[in-house]
Amino acid sequence: MRTLLSDTALVFGRYARQTLRSKAAMTFGALMPALYLVLYGPLLTGLPLGDGRGGGSWRVLVPGLLLQLALFGASFAGLGIIIEKQHGVVERMRVTPVSRPALLLGRVLRDAALLTVQSVLLVVVAFAMGLRAPLPGVLIGLAFTASLALSLASLSCTLAVKSPTPQAFAPVVNTVTMPAMLLSGLLLPMSLAPGWLDALSHVMPLRYLVDAVRAAFAGDYTSDALLSGTVAALALTAASVTVGTRHFRRAGS
Repeated sequence: MRTLLSDTALVFGRYARQTLRSKAAMTFGALMPALYLVLYGPLLTGLPLGDGRGGGSWRVLVPGLLLQLALFGASFAGLGIIIEKQHGVVERMRVTPVSRPALLLGRVLRDAALLTVQSVLLVVVAFAMGLRAPLPGVLIGLAFTASLALSLASLSCTLAVKSPTPQAFAPVVNTVTMPAMLLSGLLLPMSLAPGWLDALSHVMPLRYLVDAVRAAFAGDYTSDALLSGTVAALALTAASVTVGTRHFRRAGS
């Protein structure tokens, strides 16, 4: 365990330094959600989404944007592995004594940390535009965002190891992320959808995370939505990291 932790920290440090040298990776990663805030958020102000305390529409939109940031940012995290495979970096790392699961954990923890920083910046901008949410709720939302990023980055890296080229990787990711975005209610609550679409959305784990973060931003810490979202997030993270680490262990043997 000590070797795994130290190796994970070593790999995390390597990729974190790469990220810090590329300011564009952080800046443009948060650009799309910021554009949604500026261009889409004002359209919601006239809808009956509030609870009478002000900023209700933002408490619907911002949680969705946080998880959208994790969804698209983490789902494409595996592209870096494909590029490294093409340059022989992955093979060189495999012949080192570094723990094989650490090669995954260090990388996905970097991805989760990066997306968390971008999420904080997004929340700051949202507060400037009218969001009103309790600090504990915001922190809970950031925790859900990091959990989703960790899960999806693990799956993305696992898929990337099996994909020979970015052209083989990207269509698979797009096929998964687009239905996930549409069926999870990221932009508007699925309660506004027709009954059949709302029922269909319950097969999407991301739906429960979205509802949980919105409940947290509303300060409803004892709601069933928050409990269901917590269970879904923990199950998704455990399953994703387990699948990823086992695959990396087998791939390195």
